[in-house]
Amino acid sequence: MKQTILVTGGTGFIGSHTTVELIEAGYKVVIVDDLSNSKIEVLDGIEKITGVRPAFEQVDLRDKAATEAVFEKYPDIQGIIHFAASKAVGESVQKPLLYYRNNIVSLVNLLELMPKHNVKGIIFSSSCTVYGQPKPENLPVTEDAPHQKATSPYGNTKEINEQIIADYIHSGAAIKSIVLRYFNPIGAHPSTEIGELPNGVPNNLIPFVTQTAIGIRKELTIFGNDYNTPDGTCIRDYIYVVDLAKAHVAAMARVLDKETEPIEYFNIGTGNGNSTLEIVETFEKATGVKLNWKYGPRREGDIEKIWGDCSKANKVLGWKAESNLSEVLASAWKWQLKLREDGIM
Repeated sequence: MKQTILVTGGTGFIGSHTTVELIEAGYKVVIVDDLSNSKIEVLDGIEKITGVRPAFEQVDLRDKAATEAVFEKYPDIQGIIHFAASKAVGESVQKPLLYYRNNIVSLVNLLELMPKHNVKGIIFSSSCTVYGQPKPENLPVTEDAPHQKATSPYGNTKEINEQIIADYIHSGAAIKSIVLRYFNPIGAHPSTEIGELPNGVPNNLIPFVTQTAIGIRKELTIFGNDYNTPDGTCIRDYIYVVDLAKAHVAAMARVLDKETEPIEYFNIGTGNGNSTLEIVETFEKATGVKLNWKYGPRREGDIEKIWGDCSKANKVLGWKAESNLSEVLASAWKWQLKLREDGIM
């Protein structure tokens, strides 16, 4: 058995897939989640896939005493993967203070507790939003691309949190960190035991696509068709969530087992951009299901186009996004069908 890893937000979409990959790589996992945007039943899915039920604590990381109690209960935690955060761009524009409190206080509490409890490394779940809208000459974006002003409070919290980690390490704190800036995670585990299951109306494109396809949502709105892109819709780098989860396992092994710089940054994506319209059309081809969709006005906070140069992660972490877009979209549809079959939605 390898080290014990604390996965915050571990019942969420990316957290649950990463927990599966960690367990399958031999790590012991403790999940902390407040269940504000996920369901406890996700633990059943993790157990069905891996044969292991990870330890679980329902804790709000803004509560420092409750967070410290987790480290006291599991004194062998050596690494943290920090996913727990509010993450909807549109909502962050409407509720900025909620985002600043949730996303910043939780990280500060974890960082303060790490040296005290001999936790060696933290993998921070950052985002390509830190690049803002890159200038055309900086596409695809590398880790060294200049950061433009964040287009939403959500994006700004990622930028601020990166700076907090860097400042803390610079101050001499005895911890290491890898910051993973990822692009747009999509899809579901091939077992269909776990996938993306947001509470309420989805903020991400793919659950809205699958819920529209199955009839839960009346229609899908593509926000804006007058962007400076080939078909007028926004372009993103869509990465399969299982590929993304594997990047966290590679990063954790690097932080805990190798002599490295105290802080490193990696883009985690496919290196390709797809427009929203392409996603809709590819989904229809991959599944044979026609979507009811329309164009709507642009949405505040959305970036026009971004995709990543991920060659550093390929080389240094020995990791690469392997999956085909059609198969990934088909996996999201299979997950939606399973939710219907199980009477969940």
